[in-house]
Amino acid sequence: MNLVDQIEAKEMKKDVTDVHIGDTVKVHMRIVEGEKERIQVIEGVVIKMRGGGARKTLTVRKISFGIGVERIFPFHSPRVEKIEVLRRAKVRQAKLYYLRELRGKAARLKELKAPRPTTKVKKVKSRGKKAKAAKAAKAAANNS
Repeated sequence: MNLVDQIEAKEMKKDVTDVHIGDTVKVHMRIVEGEKERIQVIEGVVIKMRGGGARKTLTVRKISFGIGVERIFPFHSPRVEKIEVLRRAKVRQAKLYYLRELRGKAARLKELKAPRPTTKVKKVKSRGKKAKAAKAAKAAANNS
């Protein structure tokens, strides 16, 4: 690990959310106006991610009053309070620039289904001789 990587490692956030291209996210941004500070929430689709380490950025696109707005957020910036992933989408490209030309329903992305649980559930028979024998054995074990 060279000197630049060591310095960047100190600047990076420890608790970062797992964000992918195509995700619909809410970015909570800390805005300073004069002496007041507030949190502004920007909700949109991640169309691009680039860089690595402390220089990692993500570009979020949203439609505001019928006009497409893109904003670039430094991933590890102290001004970015948190990033919430609302929805994951199935995408096959690293950059979603084609969304810039699409309007309305055509600009939707197919939602990614939640992964199935990895643990297998063993099915237990509820009828038949073996099921009655197993039920009787279980009852006998509970009684003793």
